[in-house]
Amino acid sequence: MTDVTGAPADVLHTLFHSDQGGHEQVVLCQDRASGLKAVIAIHSTALGPALGGTRFYPYATEAEAVADALNLARGMSYKNAMAGLDHGGGKAVIIGDPERDKTEELLLAYGRMVASLGGRYVTACDVGTYVADMDVVARECRWTTGRSPENGGAGDSSVLTAFGVYQGMRASAQHLWGDPSLRGRKVGIAGVGKVGHHLVKHLRDEGAEVVVTDVRMDAVQRILEQYPQGVTAVADTEELIRVEGLDIYAPCALGGALNDDSVPVLTARVVCGAANNQLAHPGVEKDLADRGILYAPDYVVNAGGVIQVADELHGFDFDRCKAKAAKIFDTTLAIFARAKEDGIPPAAAADRIAEQRMAEARAGHAAL
Repeated sequence: MTDVTGAPADVLHTLFHSDQGGHEQVVLCQDRASGLKAVIAIHSTALGPALGGTRFYPYATEAEAVADALNLARGMSYKNAMAGLDHGGGKAVIIGDPERDKTEELLLAYGRMVASLGGRYVTACDVGTYVADMDVVARECRWTTGRSPENGGAGDSSVLTAFGVYQGMRASAQHLWGDPSLRGRKVGIAGVGKVGHHLVKHLRDEGAEVVVTDVRMDAVQRILEQYPQGVTAVADTEELIRVEGLDIYAPCALGGALNDDSVPVLTARVVCGAANNQLAHPGVEKDLADRGILYAPDYVVNAGGVIQVADELHGFDFDRCKAKAAKIFDTTLAIFARAKEDGIPPAAAADRIAEQRMAEARAGHAAL
């Protein structure tokens, strides 16, 4: 079933009617000369200009791309609110294979599309896009972060993303076991790319045992060569989530890792990872709680990267950003406390806190 534009009706229903919608603006972008097809979704500007990365991914359908942009943008509103940033949530997706379709012309065309929004959306890196890509986008759009230091930027945001996830793990350990130390804990990481390989370092430096997997064998091999002791690999995520004695599971690839198939067989006591939108659908957070698995909300613990790119807009200072990212430890503990107080899963507690901040901001605007 389609609407009058030919778009699947369920996409428009999500946008206008469902709890997953409520977006302020969705822009469909096309530049035939370069082959650009993109979706820019702005969920909220209540706290300030929408901020979120650009994902370059070979979606099977345009409808899938729109749905992903909507979900990711909404997640950014909550992430930015919980990180204490004066930014709303937005996200962009470019449809295509970044290995094959990414060109300078396409990125410049994308930059012009972002610039046309006049600052309502500030873009940065995400899956399939890198610092060098943002340098190109920035040639056409001043509302671009995640640039290289040579071009006035902060560089790779995955460094602080991993640091924030590590702080979330420490907070989870404190809440569950009464000690933030991860020494001797067994941590399984699904995805050891931009963020995951930095996370491995934090864990090994503290003395944790690490088990890794990735769809790219070269990424796994790099980790094994770098850490010949204390790190092992398994074939895939299906094997990883069943590893005996796993203390913490860290999804660090694409979303939807926690679903009706994975949660019942998960051996870990804690889930804390860098991937966005880890809960495949509403209700999974309760399934985790029912099994006694502590879930550290993804958009809380993976906020280190957005903290970094937001700071870039005001003159980047790494030490200042790292200090802000370190507070993810306290924020995560506060969410666990709120969840216990309200008798709800941590994901619901985080949503309530973020929604309260956004509602207060909207009320403040209305009073002006």
